Amino acid sequence: MSTNHPSPNSTHPSPHTPNPAPNSSHIMHHTTPPPITTTVAPAPPTTASLRMTTLPAIHTTNSTHTNTTVNPAVAAISGLVNDILNKIPLPRWVIYAIFIVGILLILICCLCICKKCCCKGKKKKKKKKDDKLSLIEVKGKTTTALVQPDVADVDYGSNKKPRGTLLYSLEYKPATSELLVGIKQASGLKAMDLGGTSDPYTKVYICPDKTKTCETKVFKTTLNPVFNEQFTFPIAKATLLKSTLVMRVFDFDRFSKHDTIGEIRVTLSAVDWNHVIEEWKELEEPAKFEEENLGEICFSLRYVPTAGKLTVVILEARDLKSMDVGGTSDPYVKVQLALDKRKWKKRKSSIKKKTLNPYYNESFTFDVSFEQIQRVTLVISVWDHDAVTRNDAMGKIFLGCDAPGNQLRHWADMLSNPRRPVAQWHNLLTAEQVNSTLTLKKKIPLAGKLPF
Repeated sequence: MSTNHPSPNSTHPSPHTPNPAPNSSHIMHHTTPPPITTTVAPAPPTTASLRMTTLPAIHTTNSTHTNTTVNPAVAAISGLVNDILNKIPLPRWVIYAIFIVGILLILICCLCICKKCCCKGKKKKKKKKDDKLSLIEVKGKTTTALVQPDVADVDYGSNKKPRGTLLYSLEYKPATSELLVGIKQASGLKAMDLGGTSDPYTKVYICPDKTKTCETKVFKTTLNPVFNEQFTFPIAKATLLKSTLVMRVFDFDRFSKHDTIGEIRVTLSAVDWNHVIEEWKELEEPAKFEEENLGEICFSLRYVPTAGKLTVVILEARDLKSMDVGGTSDPYVKVQLALDKRKWKKRKSSIKKKTLNPYYNESFTFDVSFEQIQRVTLVISVWDHDAVTRNDAMGKIFLGCDAPGNQLRHWADMLSNPRRPVAQWHNLLTAEQVNSTLTLKKKIPLAGKLPF
């Protein structure tokens, strides 16, 4: 006889087994043992349950695969950037905004540079293209039309600037054979200084002899000076008709070469001498064909009235005239005092060998009382030393109360600044010019005949 046992996967009793009584514990103890009721075997998985349990496993596998493929360098850089951003005491949005603005500025700069380079290249190409002149364009035109500009374009881009005007007067006296030249005033002179002004003065001489040169006073910081000075030139009528009058306006500068503002040249043979000439005339660019550059000399003057001492310091000279065959000279300076137009005292500097720009820095002191200083004339001359032949005069200049132009101003500055050295550069003149103006007498009278 077969016995039916309960199925291990079922929690229900067999239909052939009668239901136990609810109050019979003995029958319950034998039919349903505790192991069967407490440990129930799970039901076999269905297809749906199998599909649901396998999905988490697939997700975990994919996540693990992604983490293993991350670049360690990128992770390190990302962490470093986060650390840096955390240390900045600003909100994240502010940092990002600054970063974006910086990138935009860099891009704009790059675009500007590229645009500039491109435009430059186009201009060069266009210029090269314009420089080429085809024969078709030249056909029917002369070479003069290609070289000379049109009449309307002549003044365009010209560097010619007005130099100002000068009012002068001319009068000739046949009885005394004298030419009177009046320098009245100037107007609208060209500014030569940085401040937009000039320190003008006028130099007057007659070419080609140039035996006498006269200068007006210097007017400081003005472009419209009023000179009102007159100069007398002794000249015969025959010589007058072969000469040219030159009135040259300069800009004064104490420590450098005087700049020429402009000049007026009057051919004296074309002037009507039956009446006095007075006219305004525009200054022109100075001519250089008859101008002889003898060089410049710089020296200082110092006068002490209480001690009666006049100190002359010869500092240096430059651009002297070459007197030797080798194109150089052996210059020395002679300092001479004249009292009442008579030679009085003199000194000499050392000789500088083979140079046109000697440097001396030598001092000479003379005893001159306060009563004599108004009647003293200082003559500075530069000579070329020659051991075999006679020494040649290279240039000359004189100062004093009767001196013209720059020389008078230097002398007046010395007198108005006692016990203080006053230095200035001077243009050297020819010995003939100075001698004809100064007319010194050879010897001074004896001490018993002196007028002091």
